[in-house]
Amino acid sequence: MNKLLEIRKEIEKAGDKEKAKVLQRFFKTGKGEYGEGDIFLGITVPKSRQIAKKFGSLDLKEIENLLHSKIHEERLIALLILVQGFEEEKDFGQAGMTRKEIFDFYLQNSLFINNWDLVDLTAPKIVGAYLFNKSKNILFDLAHSKNIWERRIAIISTLNFIKKGDFNETLKIAKILLFDSHDLIHKAVGWMLREVGKSSKESLENFLKKNYRQMPRTMLRCSIERFPENVREEYLKK
Repeated sequence: MNKLLEIRKEIEKAGDKEKAKVLQRFFKTGKGEYGEGDIFLGITVPKSRQIAKKFGSLDLKEIENLLHSKIHEERLIALLILVQGFEEEKDFGQAGMTRKEIFDFYLQNSLFINNWDLVDLTAPKIVGAYLFNKSKNILFDLAHSKNIWERRIAIISTLNFIKKGDFNETLKIAKILLFDSHDLIHKAVGWMLREVGKSSKESLENFLKKNYRQMPRTMLRCSIERFPENVREEYLKK
């Protein structure tokens, strides 16, 4: 049995129809919703990680085949295999790919990284990790994309920088996305701003001082979530 057929059988076996129904609703797969048409089998993230680890030696064509699937968990597992490859100690990932090749492949296939969990579980670990000591210009291109998931990749990738004490790109991209129309971007930016605040309350407060009046409510609420209640109320009533 070839590896692609084998992993697909394992994925199908791990599915849970009742859980799939819940996930279909949770990830907004109905007509006109952000995840319209996405198909879930009902597999937990820990189980998806187990499968990805077991089949980490898939070649690039097999990974690409999974990533282009209509099934959400197949796309997630393909991305988790890429993360595993990227995080190996040597500069070679799974299937003999270098970190640069994994990074390039990831962005070349961004249209298939098309739900918030797919972005959030992988973008900081591939895009953010690769760009940490390099030019960040590609993130600003993504931040101006018409595709919501590319915009989310832009801001969520900066979580890698935040954890290393670098807030510069996060704050610049947050400014670009300040007037974004989508709630999922508001939540993502608010989350990253909150993460900045965990490390540097001063940096977050300086950003808020200049921008809080223009911030969408969801973005503002997320960013000040860790503030004392009386301070949160002051920001929200102004």
